[in-house]
Amino acid sequence: MANALPASLRPGPGGHTSATEPAVRTQVREPLPRDPSLLPPPGEAFTAALDRALVELALELTPGMRAAIEAQARLLLAWNAHVNLTAIRGEGAIALEHVADSLAAVPVLLDLLANQQARRRPVRLLDLGSGAGYPGIPVAVAVPVAAAALVDSSAKRTAFLDVAAAAARDAISAAGEEPPALRAVRCRAEDLGRDPAHRGRWDVVTGRAVAPMPALVELALPLLRRGGALVAWKRDPGDGSLEAEVGEARTLLAPLGASPAVRVEHVSLAGLEDHRLVVVTKLATTPSRFPRPAHRLGRPPER
Repeated sequence: MANALPASLRPGPGGHTSATEPAVRTQVREPLPRDPSLLPPPGEAFTAALDRALVELALELTPGMRAAIEAQARLLLAWNAHVNLTAIRGEGAIALEHVADSLAAVPVLLDLLANQQARRRPVRLLDLGSGAGYPGIPVAVAVPVAAAALVDSSAKRTAFLDVAAAAARDAISAAGEEPPALRAVRCRAEDLGRDPAHRGRWDVVTGRAVAPMPALVELALPLLRRGGALVAWKRDPGDGSLEAEVGEARTLLAPLGASPAVRVEHVSLAGLEDHRLVVVTKLATTPSRFPRPAHRLGRPPER
């Protein structure tokens, strides 16, 4: 009975199976990169698309700003091969549809914040549903702001945001410039609006592909200080759906303490002609009942 097993399956010395037994292999993934300087620089497609967008937007980036934006893109290209952060994968597409699309809001924000910056009052920005850090990181470094929070509820996206924020800060510092205090915050947006550390504390809230306008204004307005602004990235397919969406949001603006005068800005970038920036300004304190529970978000207010 001792030799009933085939030789290939008998225990070897020390109780281990024979060398002829098939080995079970465990594939260990290398840690995802944290240092963008060890990664390939963005290629010609990225550089050309970004340069063209900067000309069209009449924007100039300092060396530190440019290095920070490129560091984020390097990390995104490396991480996205293993962690699905964005469906946009080509370098040229990332430069246009992520970076340039984000930077399209900078001229609008500079106009909105002109008085505040003239008084040297620090500008603080919160990016809802930040994902891979767009628009939050490019906007924060190009305005520039004093501090920015990159908010997402996903652990994998927040892990990337931590790394990308640190890389952006380091790139700006290495150029001898003052970096914004960038940090990732893992939290659901509806919970954030009830946190005293965030409620009524932010000058700008940005949101890109986060929620329909009615829900987005209810999430964002409680976070803004009086005089602050929500900037939402939207698309206009030309069928009236964007106008209808903004119209639905208008029913919530007065109850939330916002101005009824909603601005819809066209994005003047080739390839992004249907993109719009919807700007809502806060005038008064948002009542404590907002934001409402998730199943009530964006619905007409109770009478």
